[in-house]
Amino acid sequence: MIEYHVRVHPSADRLPREEQLAWRLAAVAAGTEELDPESAAMAVNRVVDNAAVATASLLRRPVAVARAQAHARAHHAAPGARVFGSLVRVAPEWAAWANGTAVRELDFHDTYLAADYSHPGDNIPPLLAVAQHTGRTGADLLRGIVAAYEVHVALVRGICLHEHRIDHVAHLSAATACGIGTLLRLPTEVTYQAVQQAVHTTTATRQSRKGEISSWKAFAPAFAGKAAIEAVDRAMRGGTSPSPIYEGEDGFLAWMLDGPRSDYTVLLPGEGEPRRAILDTYTKEHSAEYQAQAIIDLARRLREKTGPLGHVRSVVLHTSHHTHQVIGSGANDPQKYDPTAGRETLDHSIPYILAVALEDGGWHHEHSYTPERAARPETVALWRRITTVEDPEWTARYHDPDPRRRAFGGRVVVTLDDGTVVEDELALADAHPNGARPFDRPAYERKFRTLAEGVVTAADQDRFLAAADGLAELRATDLDELFPAVDTQAVREFDETLPEGLF
Repeated sequence: MIEYHVRVHPSADRLPREEQLAWRLAAVAAGTEELDPESAAMAVNRVVDNAAVATASLLRRPVAVARAQAHARAHHAAPGARVFGSLVRVAPEWAAWANGTAVRELDFHDTYLAADYSHPGDNIPPLLAVAQHTGRTGADLLRGIVAAYEVHVALVRGICLHEHRIDHVAHLSAATACGIGTLLRLPTEVTYQAVQQAVHTTTATRQSRKGEISSWKAFAPAFAGKAAIEAVDRAMRGGTSPSPIYEGEDGFLAWMLDGPRSDYTVLLPGEGEPRRAILDTYTKEHSAEYQAQAIIDLARRLREKTGPLGHVRSVVLHTSHHTHQVIGSGANDPQKYDPTAGRETLDHSIPYILAVALEDGGWHHEHSYTPERAARPETVALWRRITTVEDPEWTARYHDPDPRRRAFGGRVVVTLDDGTVVEDELALADAHPNGARPFDRPAYERKFRTLAEGVVTAADQDRFLAAADGLAELRATDLDELFPAVDTQAVREFDETLPEGLF
């Protein structure tokens, strides 16, 4: 890997484009290295994972809204791209919008955590849409996915957005633009311009994940994917961009991040190096924010030791700065303790998640979030006895450069009414690559079948999984097979219950 130092330059420097981060990202996209077999196999797993969570979300309002907006653009489609839950082909940027929202809605697909946070699987919907629209093969799609993950992971490792309250989709849009560049085999110059346009247009605050979290949490990555497609389209037509977008004196680093003294290190593969960053990412066993994964697993152990939960005086989770500040009581969001809060807020409330997991001994992507479940009096009483604190040791492990020591869990201390203290800790979710039960290919298939049950017939589940297994050999005309067959009539009937918009 090659270390690149990224800092602010005054306009008078006339920083050569070959020394700009956007160009170096585009150069990675333009690389001609052979596809690493392990990376390709993991990309197939993530295509399965995305289809699983998208299928389970088809009858949720944000997904239906995005789908309706996409359908309104169907007359611009030719040849177009598919939408989950529909037989209609729409313009690729709108397919990316609808499918990106479907994938993100349940907060149940893959994650990568480092200096910043990410869901790199968000790159797949726009890449699949562009591949369909442009007649690319399954092998082309795989190359694009692996490249997008490579760029996304590099940015997340090197540049922290969260400390400046910038939403993580700014890194996503750059990665998606690069993935499309790889998919279409675009010149470095074109992808370079697209990256800069995409970053410029998708930089937003993290209010979308703060306080009363709204449905925009699902729409935000879909918006980034749509913007990346449009940026590539403009760049292919000769459009240029704000430049240098990262290093400019009025650019991204100077005004959104560390300011004029910004100095970040981004590691990118050199010529001939395999693209393997996708192997450092991991998916979710539970439908909740990633830092909750290990805590849900830990709760299953703890509930066997605590006895009746009505005798619990307090529960304190000792954990990392991120978990405490973003999904814990350190966020100082009263909404995280509100039994009338929506799903988007509850899946970013570790006190709520821990309370329900202690009571139920597990987690369900729908039942754990119903208004009735959240309002259960005994749950609310336990929930409000749960707090989090930052533990410097867990913060250090969160950022440990050694992946064998890096950890995203915590230590839970339960104090009972009689003064008895019960405590336990778990560093990693069971499903993490270094956890007790690492997610393997059969686990991805089980997740798909579980989420598709009652939505996709067993025979159609088999057909989808066979198509995904053979993704590298799929012809352009076969990419429709990556959309599991569902009851489209039921989806249409649900869509008709929504109020109308402008289009």
